[in-house]
Amino acid sequence: MTDQLRRKAAIVGIGATEFSRSSGRSEQRLAVEAILEALQDAGLEPDDIDGIINSDYEPTNQVDVVNAMGLRNIRSYATIPHGGGSSCGTIAQATMMVASGECKCVVAYRSMNERSGHRYGSPEIPAAFEWIYGLHAPYGLLVPGEWVAMHARRRMIEFGETREQWANIPLTCRAHANLNPNAIFHEKKMTLEDYLNAPILADPLCRLDYCLETDGAVAYIVTSAERARSLDTTPAYIHATAQAMGYPVWYQTNYYRDSLTTASEIVNTAKILWEKSGLTPRDMDVAQIYDHFTPAVLTSLEDMGFCKKGEAGDFVGEGRIGIDGELPMNTAGGLLSEGYIHGWNLILEAVRQVRGTSTAQVRDVEFSLVTSCLGAPTSAAILSR
Repeated sequence: MTDQLRRKAAIVGIGATEFSRSSGRSEQRLAVEAILEALQDAGLEPDDIDGIINSDYEPTNQVDVVNAMGLRNIRSYATIPHGGGSSCGTIAQATMMVASGECKCVVAYRSMNERSGHRYGSPEIPAAFEWIYGLHAPYGLLVPGEWVAMHARRRMIEFGETREQWANIPLTCRAHANLNPNAIFHEKKMTLEDYLNAPILADPLCRLDYCLETDGAVAYIVTSAERARSLDTTPAYIHATAQAMGYPVWYQTNYYRDSLTTASEIVNTAKILWEKSGLTPRDMDVAQIYDHFTPAVLTSLEDMGFCKKGEAGDFVGEGRIGIDGELPMNTAGGLLSEGYIHGWNLILEAVRQVRGTSTAQVRDVEFSLVTSCLGAPTSAAILSR
């Protein structure tokens, strides 16, 4: 299948606030700061923006951003649903808006005070969803860590995985974060002993298997490939995008599937992505895999096709996901050690790897993969130089 949108658009500007545990300012202000930085990075002005995209979990209304920034020329707007699964879906939407000619320059943003404000790890958040309390809360499954622990335990049962194998993921993310001055855990190293001795929060998941809770914002700007070549910035061309759902669809709690160790939404997304791109997992030079919880990364790697089912525990060992490994992964520190902006910070790192500006730069990157959340309707994208 030929993708008619291949390399028709590019990400030309990226911006982010600092990542912290207490931003001390509103999410609206954080969003504006990130967008202004993305505009400066691209060498563009607010009047150049004629399209705007955000997530349906975004607390900052598009109207607020338009008014705060004086965006006078908006002619198309979109909101992509499904939280952490939506991040790369916004790239797909921006590509269509630009490649169709509907817009010339689209900004996408995500802002959140997820540490000092609403915390997704708190039972007060899922309490708003009746299906949580009706089906899962009576069994103690109140928050995302507890939901995912069921899948994690099943991986141990089916594949004989150990926490020593799992440790390679948070240890690698932390080592990459130690190279990144903007990472929350920039100055905090981790050892295997630290991981194995960390408190168990939802057996078998320990505290270091959980993503961070972070205040901050990120933004990126998409324009046509033709215009991108005229700007004084290094574009990351959008080679392919994909969005898909699994069946049955149930946020993080798909306990009624045929398998708890296969994410059909990732399988379906991967099939579309590789067909549209004309590439294979072996062509990826670097990957930013959505790491909200350690074992979810293992399932994503298998279902994206980087290794066979049940082999991810071995795949992530022996330095394979480090900077010089077979698949360098989450090179800014990921959601486990850089910050958690619902996966959107992974997009910015995918761009940096194409540009050659990452603090953990992989040599000679041509194709840079970024994925979204396992356990929900999801998405993925391949960026290229």
